[in-house]
Amino acid sequence: MHYGTLCKANMAAACARSLGKVGWTIVQSPVLRRPGNGALLPGNTGSRVSRRSYFGGGKTGARSGLLWSLRGGGSRALSCAFLVGGGVGLYHTVKFYWDQQRHLAQEQAQAAPAGGPSLSASPSLTLYQYQTCPFCSKVRAFMDYHGLAYRVVEVNPVMRREIKWSTYRKVPILMVDEHLQLNDSSVIISSLKTYLVSKGSSMSDILRCYPELKSVNDSGKEVTEYSNKYWLMLSEDETAAVYPDKGMQKEEMKWRQWADDWLVHLISPNVYRSTSEALASFDYIVREGKFGALEGVFAKYIGAAAMFVIAKRLKSRHNLQDDVRQDLYKAVNDWVAAVGKKRKFMGGERPNLADLAVFGVLRVMEGLEAFDDMMANTKVKPWYRRMEAATRNHNDRS
Repeated sequence: MHYGTLCKANMAAACARSLGKVGWTIVQSPVLRRPGNGALLPGNTGSRVSRRSYFGGGKTGARSGLLWSLRGGGSRALSCAFLVGGGVGLYHTVKFYWDQQRHLAQEQAQAAPAGGPSLSASPSLTLYQYQTCPFCSKVRAFMDYHGLAYRVVEVNPVMRREIKWSTYRKVPILMVDEHLQLNDSSVIISSLKTYLVSKGSSMSDILRCYPELKSVNDSGKEVTEYSNKYWLMLSEDETAAVYPDKGMQKEEMKWRQWADDWLVHLISPNVYRSTSEALASFDYIVREGKFGALEGVFAKYIGAAAMFVIAKRLKSRHNLQDDVRQDLYKAVNDWVAAVGKKRKFMGGERPNLADLAVFGVLRVMEGLEAFDDMMANTKVKPWYRRMEAATRNHNDRS
């Protein structure tokens, strides 16, 4: 089947499912600074989703996490702190200006050719990210597992000068050969996987199958979603090779979306559950992220206080229990039950895209009390250790 025809057919089928979700709302919430579509513990949260009815028609949401929160409620608190420290702000403004000019000059020098970009045999991949963002972590897990070489550019979560050149203001952003920009963690993963399986297709053609859908949420803010982002754009033969058993594709898509729409929302309320945990989380964020010395002090103490308050609001928004650990435990055990006792991974002998997504989200909590509690009080540990080994050893090196 001609690729363009295949793309249109897949788009038509998936758009019917996507159009009903255009009204997603986004709420800024925290995630650890390693993150995935953009936050120190990401924070584009979505519409209210009941933990009891997620698969029963509950509305989908956007992402949540430590870094997201910094960009939302947390970032507003940090901005106030920088205004108070006027002298510090002036210094950083001048410094950031010159850094930005150098970055823009580099981007202009690497402009795409008139004929349009396509992925080369050995593409240059550059990931703009927050280290503790769960959506960024998802993308890294995918690329590590497949043995793809990539360069990381850590983005300052306050000024975000490293992505000033982009009209898309979230992370992750993946630049391919320095001129083709991929946005949204799930789009990045689906398009890269499609390219790896369908060797003859150009990345620019593949990206046309994931069109932007813009809408206005209940707060009057314009939000962007992407149609078909959980689909792989493959021919029938390629699809059969990737998903040999009936139901595998549907199962993978369901749990990938679950990771984005539900699991991510449990991270911030758990890592900011108490004042001590909030401080520990921001200590980790500052240590792993890209902050100046004074920025780090503001981020740790002002950010931790702000995120502690925001985490309480998120608990209410998502109908979480008073003990938010119980929601985390239930979600993780639901995942383990879905994998089952007879499979090493949801993908069978090897991880599939759902395995990589769930692993990427959960690992942003590593080193924090919430992670230790999860490992001790759920059945996830054997699966999680297998996923660590699979990504570390590049088990599906391309």
